[in-house]
Amino acid sequence: MTTALITGSTAGIGAAFARRLAADGHNLVLVARDTKRLREQATELHDRHGIEAEVLTADLATDKGIETVEERLSRRRDPVDLLINNAGFGNKGRYLEVSLADELTMLKVHCEAVLRLTSAATESMRERGRGGVVNVASVAAFVPRGTYGASKAWVVQFTQGAAKDLAGSGVRLMALCPGFVRTEFHQRAGMGTSNIPSWMWLDADKLVTTALADLARGRTLSIPDPRYKALMGVVKVTPRALLGGVTSRTGRKYGPQ
Repeated sequence: MTTALITGSTAGIGAAFARRLAADGHNLVLVARDTKRLREQATELHDRHGIEAEVLTADLATDKGIETVEERLSRRRDPVDLLINNAGFGNKGRYLEVSLADELTMLKVHCEAVLRLTSAATESMRERGRGGVVNVASVAAFVPRGTYGASKAWVVQFTQGAAKDLAGSGVRLMALCPGFVRTEFHQRAGMGTSNIPSWMWLDADKLVTTALADLARGRTLSIPDPRYKALMGVVKVTPRALLGGVTSRTGRKYGPQ
C-alpha cells in the first residue's frame, strides 16, 4: 500500500481526496487543526475501507505546525508517496479592509507551508524515484483579485517550475485550480454564496476524480471542469487592464458578501 498525506483533510476538497484515496486502498496521514474531527475521520475511513489512517494535528499558520508535517514527510521509514497540499482559507473583505496580520497568515499557509512541505516531500520522493504532489490553487490565480488570488498564482508558478526542474526524476507535481466548490470554505470565511449562479458550482468528489486522472497523465496544471477551462481561455486573451476592471466588478457581484 502507498501512503498519502492530506493537509486540511477534514472538510471540503481535502475530505474528498481522503474519501477517494481511502477507497482506492491508500493509507492516509490526515492533517488539520481539529484533533477531534481528525480522529472521527480516521475511524470512519478505517472502518469503511480497511486502510490505516494516521492523525497529525498541526496548524500550518505556525512554524511549529509546519515543522510537524515536515518531519512526517521527511521520514524514510513508512514514507509518504503522495502529498496533497490542500489547507487554505479566504478572508472576507477587500484590500485594506482585511488586517495585515490576516493577510500575512494567508501567505504563511498558502505559500510558505506549500513551499516547505513540497520540499520536504519531494526530497525523499526523488531518492526513491517516485511520488506525487498536488498543490491546491484556484482559478483565482489567473485574475487580479487581491492577496488570495496572488497567493494562488504563486502556487501555480512554483508548482509548474518545480515540476520542470524535477522532470525525469519520477516525481510528479501538479497545481489544481478549481472554481467554486460546494464546501465549508465560504461559510468559514463568513462569505455569503446565495448570489453565485448555480452553474458555477463544482462537486468536490468529481473534482478529485478529474484531478487524480490529470496527475496520472503527467499534467502540471489541472482546471477540472470544461466550464472553467472555457472561462480561463477567455481570460488568457483579455487585456490585463480590462481584465482588472471586469474581475473587480465580478468580485463585487459574485464574491464575498
